[in-house]
Amino acid sequence: MSSAARVDLDGNPIKTLTICMIGAGGFIGSHLCEKLMSETSHKVLAVDVYNDKIKHLLEPNSLPWADRIQFHRINIKNDSRLEGLIKMADLTINLAAICTPADYNTRPLDTIYSNFIDALPVVKYCSENNKRLIHFSTCEIYGKTVGSFLPTDHPLRQDPAFCVLSEDSSPCIFGPIDKQRWSYACAKQLIERLIYAEGAENGLEFTIVRPFNWIGPRMDFIPGIDGPSEGVPRVLACFSNNLLRREPLKLVDGGESQRTFIYIKDAIEAVHLMIENPARANGHIFNVGNPNNEVTVRQLAEMMIQVYSKVSGEETPEVATVDVSSKVFYGEGYDDSDKRIPDMTIINRQLGWNPKTSLWDLLESTLTYQHRTYAEAIKQAISKPVSTS
Repeated sequence: MSSAARVDLDGNPIKTLTICMIGAGGFIGSHLCEKLMSETSHKVLAVDVYNDKIKHLLEPNSLPWADRIQFHRINIKNDSRLEGLIKMADLTINLAAICTPADYNTRPLDTIYSNFIDALPVVKYCSENNKRLIHFSTCEIYGKTVGSFLPTDHPLRQDPAFCVLSEDSSPCIFGPIDKQRWSYACAKQLIERLIYAEGAENGLEFTIVRPFNWIGPRMDFIPGIDGPSEGVPRVLACFSNNLLRREPLKLVDGGESQRTFIYIKDAIEAVHLMIENPARANGHIFNVGNPNNEVTVRQLAEMMIQVYSKVSGEETPEVATVDVSSKVFYGEGYDDSDKRIPDMTIINRQLGWNPKTSLWDLLESTLTYQHRTYAEAIKQAISKPVSTS
């Protein structure tokens, strides 16, 4: 698709870009690649160790965008080719991360290295070569809300000043060092501070994205099907796995934590605007979420049970949910935040963007995909006889 007639938010012609996308083979990367291939003329240098989720964009060679996307199988930990690809590009987007809560406790060193140490060369190469960087951070950067330190029944806990998270005014409040659940957030905060400092001291053009629970097809994995049997993905995939196997959904500490959820296609539209409006996006940190889709994790489970029954035609299980302690589910050192509601002021002002999709609609779309993709494989896996030694 030609971008010759397309203009940015200020009416300027949009230039065709070469984009080095690190982590292109993941959930977010696959949807962003789809968007760029189908709606723009930008070229993507897709960097990852896996390409399963973007194979439909790479094969066959007759695809209309075949000359605009190249896959480079690179582990950014130790591959000298990375700097060359960043030099070839106009923009680098870094999506690479360990971002699964179950790993923060059990693999804190890997989590810190992946989210801070491994990101250092990317920032360095962009700064030294005067290349623009869009870096993906996390809503976990905020840690706990100020309101969470008030008594449970205190009215100010619901006051937006105490619970809505703003990029330029909310503090980052983490738990004690022995709560290794915060290893991820701390590493992400430090790389954000480094990027910001590179901008201030060396003129790095950067944008930082803080995703608030992006949900949709191809998110994470289903244990034992396209991921390790012992793996623990994030909440949507965990609950999907339970539903597909007709098991009770496990509610950690009663599922009382509150979260907001946004449809991946809405979120990708926001990133698209950042890519094509550098004058409005550079130097900014953006929350990307949907404050209208706030629920407790228990309410999310109840909605998913209803939606899955609708899309699968199966009856609701007799025992739909079961409570489990965070210590049992995640292990020692787990901690959590009470709620995460994004302030949307900055992204609305700079990019005119707002999310559109309701929680029910995004769950219906996602669970329809999960059922069509995994239901038969799950049935076959369950029906296989267990071998005995």
